[in-house]
Amino acid sequence: MAHGRKFSKSKRSPDSERYLFEQKLMSRYSRSLDRTDVLNLIKGGEDTHLEFKLRLVNTEKVTAEIVALANSGGGAIMFGVNDQRRIEGLDDPEQVEEQLLEICRQQIKPALLPRLDKVYFDNGARIVVMQVDDRRAPHRTPDNRYFIRIGSTKREADGNEIAALFARSRVAAFEDLPLLSARIEEVDEALVWTYVRELEGESFREPAGFPTPQAMRDLRLATDCGAMIVPTLAGFLLFGRSPEVQKVIPQSRVVMIRYSGINVASPVVEQAEINGNLTAIYDKAIAFLQRYVDLRETRPPRNATPNGLQEPIPARANYSCGAVTEALTNLLTHRDYSLVGLPSRLLVFDDRLEFINAMRTNGTTRKSVEYGAILQENPRLHRIFTRSEYGCQSWLHGLPALRRAQLAFAKREPRISLLNDEFHLELGGV
Repeated sequence: MAHGRKFSKSKRSPDSERYLFEQKLMSRYSRSLDRTDVLNLIKGGEDTHLEFKLRLVNTEKVTAEIVALANSGGGAIMFGVNDQRRIEGLDDPEQVEEQLLEICRQQIKPALLPRLDKVYFDNGARIVVMQVDDRRAPHRTPDNRYFIRIGSTKREADGNEIAALFARSRVAAFEDLPLLSARIEEVDEALVWTYVRELEGESFREPAGFPTPQAMRDLRLATDCGAMIVPTLAGFLLFGRSPEVQKVIPQSRVVMIRYSGINVASPVVEQAEINGNLTAIYDKAIAFLQRYVDLRETRPPRNATPNGLQEPIPARANYSCGAVTEALTNLLTHRDYSLVGLPSRLLVFDDRLEFINAMRTNGTTRKSVEYGAILQENPRLHRIFTRSEYGCQSWLHGLPALRRAQLAFAKREPRISLLNDEFHLELGGV
């Protein structure tokens, strides 16, 4: 059996029961634990990779214990065993399982994917064994605290230890986060297969009845989670059914406001909150914009009013179609979806459009954004969204191209600013 890397330097004898159990525990949940496994482990007592809990009472404390275990190489927590290594059992192991799943999914970031086993003994005692590994470490608690395990105790990691956790980890991008609260059946199959057929063209050979979950996994937009396949964040944003996307990813909504004037103190003509998958949001956003502005490929000529008379109704503002669609694409694909309290906003004034997006600045400078010299958020999502086969038309690619298009059309560059975890892009009209 292959040795887990965390035990590769262990000084224990390779033929000891404890050593063999550790290899089994760290082999990515190869099979369920049985009573012999559990009894052999209990004999050795608590250590860096094993914790005993008599009950699940204080969820905050248990959350910290799980985080510490996952950040220290993984291991197991046994519920129903006291500190004296006595098996006392649980009154309701099913409820404990549900609580642990809730903690791993909702209270730990990034979410943990544990293995849970119920083990029964001849005297009627039942315990729950939760196994966790370090595949997605480092993990943190809801209040952004990192814990590690030293021996049989946990403690909060200091700055150097947190840096070391990140340095040795291979953290998946947030867009690849498995959505445990979403089901693969909530993916719009027609949208998926339309994209695949357009992508493959005449070479499309998938047989009738080919499973959509497999196709999503082939696109790396879904992943295995135990015995299930679940969509990733990017996969659900791109291909999820709109009502379900709204429920599972509420931060994907876009607030659109048309002001009758040049500032937010002006009267509101229309306000809308649009939700759904990215196709639906894109189409609704373009429709909203076209109610109030004209999107053109080239700058319109100036038309002189005869006899110097003013038009009875002010003309609608004109904008570069390429610059606007690229700004909208940036709004939808490069926002930081881990920031849940900041909805994207698109504001329409008489003289300009403002696109406001959630973005962790982390020392990013305005010039690096203008030059396209930053690591973009959600590259996989952006790559699929901007393909012509996906169906959302975009003429430009990147902020440097947007700046050139806006300057050629409006004779002035867009305004870009970074403030309070938000990215602001302003396009002036003509």
